[in-house]
Amino acid sequence: MKIHDLKPADGSRKRRKRVGRGIGGKGGKTAGRGTKGQKARDTIPVSFEGGQLPMSMRVPKLRGFNNPFRVEYQAINLDTIAESGLDEITPDTLRSKGLVSKGALVKVLGRGELDRKVTVKVHAVSKSAEEAITAAGGTVEKLPLPFAVRPAFSGSAHTNR
Repeated sequence: MKIHDLKPADGSRKRRKRVGRGIGGKGGKTAGRGTKGQKARDTIPVSFEGGQLPMSMRVPKLRGFNNPFRVEYQAINLDTIAESGLDEITPDTLRSKGLVSKGALVKVLGRGELDRKVTVKVHAVSKSAEEAITAAGGTVEKLPLPFAVRPAFSGSAHTNR
């Protein structure tokens, strides 16, 4: 048997019915659409609801609220710090290891355990993480945020999404 001898099993591939090709064969004239009416003529969009106000127009838009002053931190857990092998944890050292992205504000969270002394200099620390770091003999220093109060909102209050 060669590749050109391959063909599907008999009956597994059925040819599509070609309708609307004249009255000489089955499926001519009205082509299985019945007589007259909207469905007998052209295609109707799937979203068409018979003239009723469509769902896409009935659903309210622009709801909710995006806080322009939200401060978003990138979280690092204690187990990640323990695995990293670093003695001094700063946003720059974490960035060099590929653990945080450029320009991110860093917050240390308390998942995992520390078995060695580390110096942590980040923007925010959870209570449990701070307790675990000091219990292991380390120190925690909070870096100042890169803005005075909160960042000013850039853009208008009512933007179309």
